[in-house]
Amino acid sequence: MSRLQADADPQRWVPVTGSLGLRGRRHRKVAIGMLMEQANTAMGATPRPGGRFAAWVMSQAAPLLMRKADGRVLAWVWKDDPALLVAMAQIQQATPQLRVARASMPMEYDDTESFRNPYLGVGEKLAVTLPSGDPAPPPFVTYTWDTGTHFVTLTAVCSDRERVGTVLGAVDEVARTLRVVDDLPVGSSPDVLRIEPS
Repeated sequence: MSRLQADADPQRWVPVTGSLGLRGRRHRKVAIGMLMEQANTAMGATPRPGGRFAAWVMSQAAPLLMRKADGRVLAWVWKDDPALLVAMAQIQQATPQLRVARASMPMEYDDTESFRNPYLGVGEKLAVTLPSGDPAPPPFVTYTWDTGTHFVTLTAVCSDRERVGTVLGAVDEVARTLRVVDDLPVGSSPDVLRIEPS
């Protein structure tokens, strides 16, 4: 099975993946609360009482869900201000349905630039730092690599349009460390040849 690995600077990021119980709880709660608030704003909903409780419940469940994903999903929050930035990487099998869905994305998603990762090769980066519309969605940046059999994506959502430019460099750093690790038992595939991505 293919899994993701990445090297996020512990001075900047707190991992959600693998952080159970009290470890990272405050950061998870704040980050999930931010994402819920941004989703409510984007849909025009008003915050409801109990939103903090829902964020707490989700913050407790998130690590277990991540562990169940077994390396197919990785997530981090910004250490100094967890309400500012959340990043999530995932690997998905490149099914025909997923390829059709990606080809059908809105035109603004075509405004990408090339982004090189030493492990995955050249992918695409889309930075939407000033989303249009009312109510305005939060700024985000997403990276995508097509390995042929899988899509690897990293998406980071920022809650502050004025500060998003100050954290994009750190997201780029995480994106460059993403890699796919295959669980191949030793000796089971003697004819596998690993080729460096172009």
